Amino acid sequence: MTLKVDISHEFDGFSLKVAFEVGAGITALFGRSGAGKTTVINAVAGLLRPDNGTISLGDQTFFNSATRRFMPPAQRRLGYVFQDARLFPHLSVTENLTFGIRYAPRGVAGPDLDDVVHLLGLQPLLDRAPAKLSGGEKQRVALGRALLSRPQMLLMDEPLASLDGPRKLEILPYLERLRDGPLGLPILYVSHAVDEITRLADQIVLLRQGQVQQTGPLFDVMADPAVLPVLGVREAGAVLQAQVVSHAADGLTRLRISAGDLHLPGVQAPVGTTIRLRVLAQDVMLSRTHPAGLSALNILPVTVTGIHPGEGPGAAIALQAGSDRLIARITARAVTEMALTEGAECYAILKATSVAPESIGR
Repeated sequence: MTLKVDISHEFDGFSLKVAFEVGAGITALFGRSGAGKTTVINAVAGLLRPDNGTISLGDQTFFNSATRRFMPPAQRRLGYVFQDARLFPHLSVTENLTFGIRYAPRGVAGPDLDDVVHLLGLQPLLDRAPAKLSGGEKQRVALGRALLSRPQMLLMDEPLASLDGPRKLEILPYLERLRDGPLGLPILYVSHAVDEITRLADQIVLLRQGQVQQTGPLFDVMADPAVLPVLGVREAGAVLQAQVVSHAADGLTRLRISAGDLHLPGVQAPVGTTIRLRVLAQDVMLSRTHPAGLSALNILPVTVTGIHPGEGPGAAIALQAGSDRLIARITARAVTEMALTEGAECYAILKATSVAPESIGR
């Protein structure tokens, strides 16, 4: 099922003009605050009527300004999870969940209460009132309520923005389980947190000042140095897919990627599991020869595929590592002194401790 969005809208001092098509899986709408993310998702939900354009999901037209078509929100069959959980305080968790069932259309297949309770680990919470829940638990209940309405698509607007670090880490595995589970719901996920989207998203739409900067599969977009102005130099980095090979007694885990092995701490996944991890551009060093006598355990052969000078003294280097892609951020002086050019072969060096546990996901 494909979501197609091609809209424009004028606010006082802000112009939105976006067009993109996305399919199954989790699509992240990503950009800095004020980029237009919530405006787009509200237009899809029917909470905003754009000035011009079209919005469709599969063969259903939600909005068409030329024909004056505007499907009311209640008819769009979209589940919406907001930044704040918006649970009913006078109802128990079970009652909040079953409230969503009232809006499930008859004859439409989807998860039942037991399915959702198991998927989101809600069994210990069923008799509690919302006031007795943590922030992460409230969001899991809100997500369960949305799923029980049996939507054809799920919209999530900054669902983890109000949570602290530990609560985020608590709920992210449940979102990964939802992404990889049997429901197969397409999800439009709004966030300005890079760690969230790199763990969850299959594809990404990058927004900047009300316009689409880039769109495509997550692994391709994140490894493109052209996205640095949107992400910021400190957040830019590639996403790799790796297989867990072994866990050592010293706490390091051996991971296998197409270019070789990596040794990282903080990997909580069984041997044989496929995980994804984000490697920041600022944490990748380069050497023209194979380095010796270093404390760094991770040394990968790479080929330079692009050199992108920055506005200051830095440069972003696009690298091919086997079938994977990396980015290194080094100084322009280093580019000159190392005689780096497209096609040059060198070695990427990554410290084991540079990949934070929150940057590692299923």
